[in-house]
Amino acid sequence: MNTPTLIVILGPTGIGKTSCAIELAKHFRSPIISGDSRQIFKELKIGTAVPSQEQLNAVKHYLIGTQSITQYYSAYEFEQDVLKLTQELFQQHNPLILAGGSMMYIDAACKGIDELPTIDAELRDDLFEQYEKEGIEPFRRMLKQMDAVYYDQVDLKNHKRVIHAVEVCMMTGVPYSSLRKNKATERPFNLLKIGLNTSREKLYKKINLRVDQMISDGLLDEARLFHPQKHLNSLNTVGYKELFDYFDNKLTLNEAIELIKRNSRRYAKRQIAWFNKDKETIWFEPLDIENIIRFVEQTLKTQKRPV
Repeated sequence: MNTPTLIVILGPTGIGKTSCAIELAKHFRSPIISGDSRQIFKELKIGTAVPSQEQLNAVKHYLIGTQSITQYYSAYEFEQDVLKLTQELFQQHNPLILAGGSMMYIDAACKGIDELPTIDAELRDDLFEQYEKEGIEPFRRMLKQMDAVYYDQVDLKNHKRVIHAVEVCMMTGVPYSSLRKNKATERPFNLLKIGLNTSREKLYKKINLRVDQMISDGLLDEARLFHPQKHLNSLNTVGYKELFDYFDNKLTLNEAIELIKRNSRRYAKRQIAWFNKDKETIWFEPLDIENIIRFVEQTLKTQKRPV
């Protein structure tokens, strides 16, 4: 029996992954699994660029709007959901499509991720309150003391990763680095990774236009609705956190919108750098659908099968 294939459509924010995935899904009669860490929250629509109702009607989508912003959901849980879904869906469909730009989620689905403990809510709230008052520096010092190995590896400017590592150290009593895997987990399916990218100028223009469209579509009202819950990790997201600062009178509306655009562009740059590390990814222009389909068809024919 042939090994089934999971086609992964990845790339920076705003590049057109959803449209490309839908075209491939229609051609191969495949459902789409979302690989977006924010589209999974049912309350968030505009700011997470959830596919339109027309797009959702055109192709069956999974892992969109299945969680609440108040629920804890990790990349590890996403991995388990993807493995369960693929096992079920491959019985009726081959290939399947996974589309998204969340770096950790894509890695979790393709390579596996560490099974780390669920963090106690009280501990998380205490650490968040400390971060609000004292900033990141105390957490850097704690991490260096509790896990010097991970301290040397982590981006010390990324407060979420630094604080999470501290959380895990405090919850388990062992270094965070000792719980992390060092090699990818074997998958019961083939992986075909399609990356979408274009010139930096075109990408940034697309991102800026998309932010303007989100504002026109009502992002301001959507963000205002969740302002009282701004402390939730699910809302520590580009598009919402800048508007929260506007509501708190820290920014003007124009400043907040420009900051959303700038932070979106910076996020796209980080995504490209992350995905470029994986040499298995084959890159295309986002509108080059015919060549993408042709490449996928040829690869599916020639892909190695287990003996």
